Amino acid sequence: MKIAIATTKGGLEDTVSPVFGRCRTYTFVDVEGKEIRDTVVEENKFATAMGGAGIQAAQYVANKGVEAVIAGNFGPNVASVFSQSNVKMISAQGNVRDVVTKYLNGDLIPSTPQQTFGLGGGRGMGLGRGMGRGMGRGMGFVQQPPTQPVSPMPKEQDTTTLKKRMERIEKELDEVKKMLEELKKK
Repeated sequence: MKIAIATTKGGLEDTVSPVFGRCRTYTFVDVEGKEIRDTVVEENKFATAMGGAGIQAAQYVANKGVEAVIAGNFGPNVASVFSQSNVKMISAQGNVRDVVTKYLNGDLIPSTPQQTFGLGGGRGMGLGRGMGRGMGRGMGFVQQPPTQPVSPMPKEQDTTTLKKRMERIEKELDEVKKMLEELKKK
């Protein structure tokens, strides 16, 4: 069995990262029975992504063939990817070796997606005052379902994608500025 642990520096003597998508490293542990056979540390190349770090990291880790993932917390998009990939999510803190041992001994149970949707239970910036994405005008962001894991894009395609994304963000920023100006006039 292979287990992935979100870590700060990597290795069995490190601590479990409080976050999954933007942790610095992943420690992959191969287990036979209840014994750790091998450990590999990989840098999280998605940690500094401008957006979508959690989804990309989750797809990458799921494609490594892990059966379980351990981190302090899992965001909703990460939870969705792992649920679709049948990867168990375990929320835990502490020393990596200790946490893996506890999981192997059955002391830690996998989280359900509802338990892993970040902190706050949905009480975010919205609060009905237009501070969410829709600015109180029914223009909220409709979340798209997560995509299946994909292979990395060629650099030319990646550049084009980033330029299009930048244009969308600039357009959205212009719309927000217009809404603010309208509110100031009132």
